[in-house]
Amino acid sequence: MFVFLRKLIRRYPNKSHRALEILPGLVSWSLILLPVWGSFLWPLGLAYFIIIFDIYWLYRSTTMAVFAMMSHFRIEANKKYDWMGDVKGFGDWKTVYHVVVIPTYKEPITTLERTLKAMASQTLGSKQIIPVVAFEERAGKEINEARREMLEKKFGDKFAKLIFSYHPANIRGEVVGKSSNAAWGAKIFLKEMKKQKDWQMDKMTISSVDCDVVLHPNHMAALTYKFLDSPRRYRTIWQGAIMFYNNIEKIPWPMRVYGRIASVINMGMLMRPDRLINFSTYSLSLKLMDEVGYWDSDVIPEDYRIFFKTYFATGGEVEVEPIFLPIFADAAEAVGFWNTFVNTYEQVKRWAWGASDDVYIIKNYILDKKAPFWDKTIRVFKVLEDHMLWPVNWFIITL
Repeated sequence: MFVFLRKLIRRYPNKSHRALEILPGLVSWSLILLPVWGSFLWPLGLAYFIIIFDIYWLYRSTTMAVFAMMSHFRIEANKKYDWMGDVKGFGDWKTVYHVVVIPTYKEPITTLERTLKAMASQTLGSKQIIPVVAFEERAGKEINEARREMLEKKFGDKFAKLIFSYHPANIRGEVVGKSSNAAWGAKIFLKEMKKQKDWQMDKMTISSVDCDVVLHPNHMAALTYKFLDSPRRYRTIWQGAIMFYNNIEKIPWPMRVYGRIASVINMGMLMRPDRLINFSTYSLSLKLMDEVGYWDSDVIPEDYRIFFKTYFATGGEVEVEPIFLPIFADAAEAVGFWNTFVNTYEQVKRWAWGASDDVYIIKNYILDKKAPFWDKTIRVFKVLEDHMLWPVNWFIITL
């Protein structure tokens, strides 16, 4: 079967690509319209399908609630834990540096200051942290320069190095977004790295951090410990618990409920490292990132892409390890109820663009010959299940 599919993809690359592009939408719309066509073709089968799906969704909801509760207790314990005590048990802990790429467009300067302030307040000490504030040229030269000047004045001497990059607009073949901006920021960092004798690639991590994120004070200490302690440090991506709590009390209650539910789900997902895929803000070794060529500049979602890019490049050796500490982020916010609702919808829509990676994931799943079959099958199936059922489950549950 796989031999046939591989030949098909290689012989008809454009047609197979288009067919895979259609697949998620085809499956989703088929399920949404299932009550219409299913009631005519096989009404009894439709009834059984709905019952089974409802039971399955009850199982998923229950397990997620249990996992979220377990994750909560682990997070509370890790917040109080003396991570630096463990870090100092390694003789070379001071040689570890953390590159933090922070893509930004037109976010308020106060948001960036809050993010950098949290990094400067890490228990590890900020002199082992290298923030890369990745501006977009299309935001405007005056805006970027004003923000750079303010950030340099306030944080210029706080870190090992504070780097700024300016992602050019209208580069042929690029897609505007976080991934292409982060890729450019990494490129600028590598130029700076050549000037520094103390920065060794095999002793560095690189993180993608959203510009509204506030890291827990223990985050970098925990990351340093896990990096030094793991024999698989060059085959691991680290993920914390994304919680949309920075401004949760400021937004209208319906969006507040949604933000809390999303945060609970993110907590629960940390308890399943066998299915965990990095999301939004995450870290990996600079060596692994360099091995796969950094972020792709021709895609919108960068988190799932970087996981599967590293996963297939290493023959399925890459895993995501949870860091049971909160990563606080902003919930979508605007002036007034309706505008906040629209912003929340736009945020969810951006997340839904992750389905655009399904073609890449399925293609590599078929063409790959190195990754363990069942491991890659479970991971790919889980991603496709999420992407295809996300817009569908409400229709089926409410029938």
